[in-house]
Amino acid sequence: METVTITTLESLELVEPIEKPLHKKTRRDFKTSTPTPDGYQSLWSSLDEIIIEEEKAPAEEAPPSPSVYVECSTMVAAANKSGHSTTPHSKAAKKRPANTVSAKTTKRRLILSVAGPSSSHAPSEEEISVLVNFGSDDEMSDDDGGEDMAQQTVFVPRATRIFMPDENETPEVLPLADVNDSVDRPPSAEIGPINKFDFRWTGFSSSNVPEVRREPFSDINCGPTLKLASPYKAFTAIWDRKIMEHIVVETNRYAQQVVADMLYDGSLAPRSRITSWRDTDADELYVFFAIILASGIMVKSRIETYWSVDQGILSSPGFAAAMSYSRFQLLSKCLHFSDNNNCNPDEMTRNEARLFKIQPIIAHLNNKFSGLYKLSQNIALDESLTQWKGWLDIKQYIPNKAATVGIKTYEICESKTGYLWRFEVHAEHELPPHDSPLSGTVPALVLKLLKGLEHKGHTVWMDNFYNSPALARELKVRGFDCVGTLRLNRQFVPNELANLTKRDLTVGELRGCTSGDVDLVVWRDKNLVALISTYHGMAAVKCGTVVKPSVVADYNVCMGGVDRKDQMLAMYPIERQRSRIWYKKFFKRLLNASVLNAFILLRSQQTVTHRKFRDSLVKDLIAAHKPPSPSAAPTTALHIPAQYGFLPGSQHDRTRRLCVVCKKRTNAYCKACNVALCVFTCFEPHHTRK
Repeated sequence: METVTITTLESLELVEPIEKPLHKKTRRDFKTSTPTPDGYQSLWSSLDEIIIEEEKAPAEEAPPSPSVYVECSTMVAAANKSGHSTTPHSKAAKKRPANTVSAKTTKRRLILSVAGPSSSHAPSEEEISVLVNFGSDDEMSDDDGGEDMAQQTVFVPRATRIFMPDENETPEVLPLADVNDSVDRPPSAEIGPINKFDFRWTGFSSSNVPEVRREPFSDINCGPTLKLASPYKAFTAIWDRKIMEHIVVETNRYAQQVVADMLYDGSLAPRSRITSWRDTDADELYVFFAIILASGIMVKSRIETYWSVDQGILSSPGFAAAMSYSRFQLLSKCLHFSDNNNCNPDEMTRNEARLFKIQPIIAHLNNKFSGLYKLSQNIALDESLTQWKGWLDIKQYIPNKAATVGIKTYEICESKTGYLWRFEVHAEHELPPHDSPLSGTVPALVLKLLKGLEHKGHTVWMDNFYNSPALARELKVRGFDCVGTLRLNRQFVPNELANLTKRDLTVGELRGCTSGDVDLVVWRDKNLVALISTYHGMAAVKCGTVVKPSVVADYNVCMGGVDRKDQMLAMYPIERQRSRIWYKKFFKRLLNASVLNAFILLRSQQTVTHRKFRDSLVKDLIAAHKPPSPSAAPTTALHIPAQYGFLPGSQHDRTRRLCVVCKKRTNAYCKACNVALCVFTCFEPHHTRK
């Protein structure tokens, strides 16, 4: 039995891609009013004629494939004598068969038969019973299996059934060790793995049906878990009163600590801005968040320009009307999320100590993001980067990201919408004990991010930083499908693929193998491209005029969930303002991502654009939480004597009027009463009488 299948794209059958892109590629046709003269047809019309001629030409039938279905010894023997397979022939280009159960098929196999495709020996019933079919299950006919299928209520993943005992096992069946001694098996026949990480790599068979091998998934309840009516409701569903009150308490506490430290070291000046601090509340923080979000919509180079009094074309009077510049700077300085008195590095791990300042926000958002939305089938796992160029021991360098250097997060996003479902901040992985192939930091991280999604049929799309055969099988056991690129130096990759170089393959050539539930494919394009999948097999897809392996086409469609999220956030860069505190800048990034999630929650229920959502959110936050401007309190005028002005043309004589008390002429009067009064004799009696 061959270990690795060697083929080319031209020899593979063309199938329809499983995953469909959000927007189909369209071609713009310019139709002229005048007919085109003969001999001057456009390039597109020439191509269309060529395509039509090719479609009219009869398609050549594919060569007969070896037998992959074993129904009975008589049919197998007849097929071996005739030299043809019992399976029907297929044309070069056909659609994948529907996910239906055949009435005549009794066993579906993902590996070749015992004696091989070219052997004339028909396998006996004992030889067939001892073979382990990776990822397969019993498909019963409509006559004898209808009642059993109707009573089945618990769906067990296919990969899990590999290690489960057969419920219909009879006492006559011998244990695996006795069968090895009693049954006369051909030399090529092998017993299936008794260990989860015992990979038996074989070549691909022609019976691969991805729709059957893929884990079942129901998208009935996908989407938001709450009904939301407005951008404000969607935002406050994430940033509720509980977390806002927590930030209020910690911000007020930190402000008092700042004042105490400044008094202790003598740096508190009488005119310091912190001397005007007053405790904040949740309503003021909502307005503070609204101003931060507005700065991402209206981008300016410096923060103080938002409060400029210039009445020019670039003026923004709404910022000053919502909050003063001095108060905004005070809140930015004192914004805090954890009590510094609870920070004890001796009792914390390195990760906990590094993320102590921002940990309450991370925990809250992870809880809210995963609770407010149910993911669809395809989810992407990738890393994102928040730019930070200052000194920080946890910052990472990723050259293919837009930020290049900064704070790295591992994120689970929905492939279709980019919804951020869960994230973990990179703060130096904790090293678990090395006692199994999954004891590394990367597999532990993947399983931690996917916690809570087990046995639901999700397909996880990852790049070669995460993928490995051991992780793919573990995910398959837990009810996931796994697809992505692969590094050929991973553990359990067969040597026939691990030792391949670019010179060993020609352009368009493929090599691959399968262990039943895990498929490995190496494709030579401009460079070697290695991929791993749990259901794709080896098939080709025509993307426009280019033919690609089906796993490559689906990977290009579904892998961009995290990148789609970063692209939508880049249009509103609220975290671009300079800051000396890394966790405050990272908080703005999380605030920005939460607004995007709120937009996705609302968009699935009503039609709204991203820009309109943010505009409405800023206005609603200010309208709902900005305190009304205090009315002008009546001022109590002070009764102070004053003198009238000089007469016109004179510098010594003042205006004189009759005193309201003694009726004598005087040049003095009361400012509050605005009546003439003698200063020494009548001023006090006039204000003390009733």
